[in-house]
Amino acid sequence: MHAAPRSRSELTRLTGLNRSTVAALVAELSDRGLVVETEPPGGGLVGRPSPVVRPSDRAVAIAVHPEIDAVRVAAVLLGGRVLARARVEADRPSAIAVAGIAREAVRAVVADLPDGAVVTGAGVAVPGLVRVADGRVRLAPHLGWHDVPLAALLEEELGIPVGAANDASLGASAEWVFGAGRGTRDLLYVNGGASGIGGGIIAGGAPLLGASGHAGEVGHVTVAAGEARDSAGLAGTLEAAVSRAALADALGAQVPDDDDLERALVGDRSGRVTREVHRQVDALAVALGGIVNVLGSERIVLGGFLGALVSVAGTRLRGEFDRHLLAPLVGDVEFRRAELGADVLLIGAASIPFERVLAELPALA
Repeated sequence: MHAAPRSRSELTRLTGLNRSTVAALVAELSDRGLVVETEPPGGGLVGRPSPVVRPSDRAVAIAVHPEIDAVRVAAVLLGGRVLARARVEADRPSAIAVAGIAREAVRAVVADLPDGAVVTGAGVAVPGLVRVADGRVRLAPHLGWHDVPLAALLEEELGIPVGAANDASLGASAEWVFGAGRGTRDLLYVNGGASGIGGGIIAGGAPLLGASGHAGEVGHVTVAAGEARDSAGLAGTLEAAVSRAALADALGAQVPDDDDLERALVGDRSGRVTREVHRQVDALAVALGGIVNVLGSERIVLGGFLGALVSVAGTRLRGEFDRHLLAPLVGDVEFRRAELGADVLLIGAASIPFERVLAELPALA
């Protein structure tokens, strides 16, 4: 239901539930304004066609993504459809500042909602460690946050239920449901952004969150001995070795976004840029190989500026990755670039209130 329109017969097959249970669930969801049913296309078929169930446009989630240089806010519909967006520049905003910015931005995006839309709550994608049970940010080093009750602050400002989670973990779930991770049960998602490198894991068809929701911090995996330190103060890590800032320095140019970075890397064949790209790709291959040796992931999805590295040095990345992979796994692991682009973390954040609403539905035998 959350992913794509399906007929009742398809839902019966996919869920393993009987037809009467599926009918009752669809009726409950419809009563709550979460889905609508339409007649299937292609009339004239023999027998009674199964109605198509699709996400409703009534249920809306607010998504918030604080970064080191801005706060992004969006209204997102079921099915991962971003309806309206706002971006407010802010230099390493405090949690209180994020709450205030979100309040004003939500007013703007809500003004564009269709008639009858109902805001179900808000989700925050945080570049740091988050205790998912209460939305408390344990550590967001790039933002300078430590032990911040972010969800509570936003609830007070917005007046709606708010949840928070690590941004890359949310991105992994979004790509798994709507993007490049569709169809796999074992996915490793790695994203490179202005706040460093994060990751998310789907294992056995379910998100792997860890005891406190902190699993997937692949940016802090050690890749080589060295003095360079990451945002958490750890030396020799993937995040210390692979960074958007270092690529921009090698280019000697300002690159406002990942698309600009990719175009600049593709167009610059200088030795300085090539050496930096190869250095970063080699470090990325070491980290990915070690992680996949542990997890046995069958697909790797790379997002953010890591997609630019794939564009200019994908063959080298694949070769170095295979060199660090257990021999029986070589050839069994697939690389893909993320498909959801800049919206991936907003779509992921929106899943928090949507999942809460769906979890509150009464159980039907």
